[in-house]
Amino acid sequence: MKKIFLFISMSFLVLAKAQIDPVKYPTFTNIEDALNSKKAVYSMSFREKGLFNLPPQITKLDSLFFLNIMGNNFEKMDREIFELKELEILNVNGNSIRYIPDEIGKLKKLVSFSMNLNNLTSINPNLSRLQKLKVVHFDANNLNVFPEALMEIAALEEINLQGNQISFIAGGINRIKNLKFLNLSDNQINDLGNLSFPKNIKYLELQQNAIVKLPVNLFKAQNLEFLNVSDNHITEIPSEVKGLKNIVSMNLANNKITDIPMEIRHLKKLKTLILSGNPIEKFKIEKIKTLLPETRVYF
Repeated sequence: MKKIFLFISMSFLVLAKAQIDPVKYPTFTNIEDALNSKKAVYSMSFREKGLFNLPPQITKLDSLFFLNIMGNNFEKMDREIFELKELEILNVNGNSIRYIPDEIGKLKKLVSFSMNLNNLTSINPNLSRLQKLKVVHFDANNLNVFPEALMEIAALEEINLQGNQISFIAGGINRIKNLKFLNLSDNQINDLGNLSFPKNIKYLELQQNAIVKLPVNLFKAQNLEFLNVSDNHITEIPSEVKGLKNIVSMNLANNKITDIPMEIRHLKKLKTLILSGNPIEKFKIEKIKTLLPETRVYF
């Protein structure tokens, strides 16, 4: 059953990529109007039109770089999509699509690909051919492993996999050299092993999983600024936490943490530390506040 929820992204990246200048690139919502336009058509939206298929004439719009078909009744990605060779931004959120066909590899110019709220159980390996891809959204599908195809796209800057059933992540995320934002919240992850993260990672969301222990390599992510691991089963924060030199916000709420190591005092840029919902004694909270005089500590 498709999961329905409100997703609010903390990332500014997708917003930047999805901004379409309405004057320079007017968005058409009717295929006839687009075909009759005397100027090249760059942007097309069929959002919430009740469609089961794309109008086949769309292939005549050979300058199209933005296509939005979210909130329809598509059960598959029509072949016409893959004839749009100039496509850079593709939004197919909120349909009933079960798989991504091999032809996805044809969209060589694709930069942003959003498929939230569909019925995907896996990601086609051919997605790895899209080496210009920077943003992917596969939230609220039925994925049970981290898609290996994504590990082959070094250009990716933002990956959203919230609200799936992912329980396993193979090593290799660190190969996504440009990755800055990773959202794996609301999955079924319990063991991260000693997973390494890309050195450029800035935003990491792992809340609402079943994680017991954070990997030591996580604390080598010196560019990390925002970390959310709330609502897990974490029992301790290791002394290696001092490695997060640029951390600004850390949410550890609703875990099983009983103390915070003295080394947290080295986090000079930390502005917000959330510890509510943990069995930490009050005197220890006061000690933490003393160690972090410039940090707002919530308990």
